[in-house]
Amino acid sequence: MAEKVMVGMSGGVDSSVTAALLLRMGYSVAGVTLLLCGEDDDRNVADAAAVCRRLGIPHFVFDLKKEFSDFVMTDFTEQYINGNTPNPCIECNKHIKFGAMLRLARENGYVKIATGHYARISRDENGRYILSKAADISKDQSYVLYNLTQTQLESVLFPLGELTKQQVREIAEEMQFVNADRPDSQDICFVPDGDYASFIERYSDFSSAQGNYLDLSGNVLGEHKGIIHYTIGQRKGLGIALGKPAFVIDKCSKTNTVVLGDEQYLFKRNVVVDRINFIPFDLLTDGMQVTVKLRYRHSAQPALISCLDGDRVLIEFEEPQRAPSPGQAAVFYDGDTVIGGGRITDSY
Repeated sequence: MAEKVMVGMSGGVDSSVTAALLLRMGYSVAGVTLLLCGEDDDRNVADAAAVCRRLGIPHFVFDLKKEFSDFVMTDFTEQYINGNTPNPCIECNKHIKFGAMLRLARENGYVKIATGHYARISRDENGRYILSKAADISKDQSYVLYNLTQTQLESVLFPLGELTKQQVREIAEEMQFVNADRPDSQDICFVPDGDYASFIERYSDFSSAQGNYLDLSGNVLGEHKGIIHYTIGQRKGLGIALGKPAFVIDKCSKTNTVVLGDEQYLFKRNVVVDRINFIPFDLLTDGMQVTVKLRYRHSAQPALISCLDGDRVLIEFEEPQRAPSPGQAAVFYDGDTVIGGGRITDSY
């Protein structure tokens, strides 16, 4: 009997082609669309259902709005209010796509799940599951998948890992999918207009109070409109003229202050992360030479990682890196292999 796989189908071209490829591979496939935040739900369900009808497979719809709110939107707002810069896609993958969706799939008799992520899964000589970058580096999404556990990796398929985006669109056109030309989503799904501050104030009833801009010596430079409007490294939209370029160097939620300074002060050699997850092994016992990405679009840079007290890792870069931001993820690589990662807490 063919192995049963449930495919997370957002209504986009990637997840649609994922379902088609798994059918070609001989799996017993069903599609599932998760209702998460209300944005584009109707279109997502309609497009995914149309693809499933064309493929002749079942289509499920699960309402996970409460779970998405609890684990993703609440974390996002709390992190921003506390002065951090979170990545909600990482939390969504951890708790929703590879957490709740996997549970629901098994409750409905499906052994594995699949998504349209561009990444690859393999097994090493010890039988351990390994996560690697996609063949198409320009589309690689391994950065947002570093939190996957061995249990999750055992139960997940990424059929697009060996393909380019162009190949995926060609398959969609060949299959005459209704969404073959649908553009990729670029924004956070629950903040489609990119106005994070307004979303946070609506969602949490938090009122972002004005506070002081400070220089690196603690002198008051002017007044800002609330720290949730700013990110580390920001230059534009500061609303203050100092006669020279100024950048956000630091933020402090406790004092409601934003520190401005020259760009050189953004560069840090050492970064501390917590909430660590390792993939090829459970624990890091010795220092390890790796490359590290501090943001999704950051080019991985050489560094030494070593354990600190508790669940923390110190990253020592060979060259200082610009604007490591608390709340963002630092992800470790050995070549194409994802070693693991964690959430940035500090840098110096």
